[in-house]
Amino acid sequence: MTELPLAGITVVSVEQAVAAPFATRQLADLGARVIKVERPGEGDFARRYDTTVHGESSYFVWLNRSKESLTLDLKSARGRDVLEQLLVGADVFVQNLAPGAAARLGLDAASLRERYPSLIPCTITGYGSEGPWADRKAYDLLVQCQTGLVSLTGNEHGAARAGVSVADIAAGMYAYSGVLTALFTRATRGVARAVEVSLFEALAEWMSQPALYTAHGGTQPPRIGTRHATIAPYGTFPAADGKDVLLSIQNEREWAALCERFLERPDLVDDPRFATGPDRVAHRDALDAIVAERFRALDSREVRELLDAAGIANAGVNTVEEFLAHPVLRERGRWRDVRVPGAVVPALLPPVDLAGVDPRMDAVPALGEHTEGILTALGHSAADIAALRADGVV
Repeated sequence: MTELPLAGITVVSVEQAVAAPFATRQLADLGARVIKVERPGEGDFARRYDTTVHGESSYFVWLNRSKESLTLDLKSARGRDVLEQLLVGADVFVQNLAPGAAARLGLDAASLRERYPSLIPCTITGYGSEGPWADRKAYDLLVQCQTGLVSLTGNEHGAARAGVSVADIAAGMYAYSGVLTALFTRATRGVARAVEVSLFEALAEWMSQPALYTAHGGTQPPRIGTRHATIAPYGTFPAADGKDVLLSIQNEREWAALCERFLERPDLVDDPRFATGPDRVAHRDALDAIVAERFRALDSREVRELLDAAGIANAGVNTVEEFLAHPVLRERGRWRDVRVPGAVVPALLPPVDLAGVDPRMDAVPALGEHTEGILTALGHSAADIAALRADGVV
């Protein structure tokens, strides 16, 4: 097997919740050693979001495989001394502490770069480390609201949050790519650059298309459930058996195929109400009524078979249970067993495949599982470690 791309890279992370752990888990997947610093006796608070995975949190299991857990009280001088020992040999330091906490501990990017010129500090914040909202807390749904995303999701009956933590995930992805870029820059130019990502600005990037549409179109895209603000027909329709099927038309060729081969209404191809994409959106209600009538004449299996035959993109609306059994994941071998404390659970492989490289899928650590080993490697004696434990430092 080819050596993992990030083998030999050490990451120290004072992390919690989702954004930072997602960034560092992806680094661990590629072979980096990730030392996760957690509060003694408490740990990352994501450990207690739920207890559904054999007593462990589904969030924590998702985000923390292949890491080493070190408990350390960073409010104590001895705890900070241990952290400094780790940073001497580290390549990357990641933190998403509460606003102001990193600076109080001397762990802000500017302070770290003075002490460790070759270290890459990565800071994940809510609204930026500087600026008018630097001191505000930011959680995923707050950021969904602040960026306007919630004003786009839902339907005519009301708003809805995105069903997964999109602001955290976006920030974690950009932090991951930022760290990779900084590692490449250090390797090729000898310069270690700091990385900073905010949840707000990460999700703001994802909001660029509706922002452009609103700024130049005079009104924001409407909240219309599974329909698309600028494409029609596009959305879910119930078949005769009550199951919803989604279809998507992307161009004029597909529109003609839908009319001729699925709707059995070739006359609609030249109907001036539906001549272009903007025309179809302008007459969406009339068009959706025609499509819905055809759906009601067929069961969901028949709908999908006919749409497939016509070359029209479509999908059943899966439950999470149906997703878990999805044939693409099964037949492509995307599941791997990962150990959690007291059990083994299936987990998805990272979505990026590197030729000849098998990603690391090691165990999810118990709280403080690696504390003794890490401290011993740093030169602490058994008596030192016992004293640190007795005083609640680790």
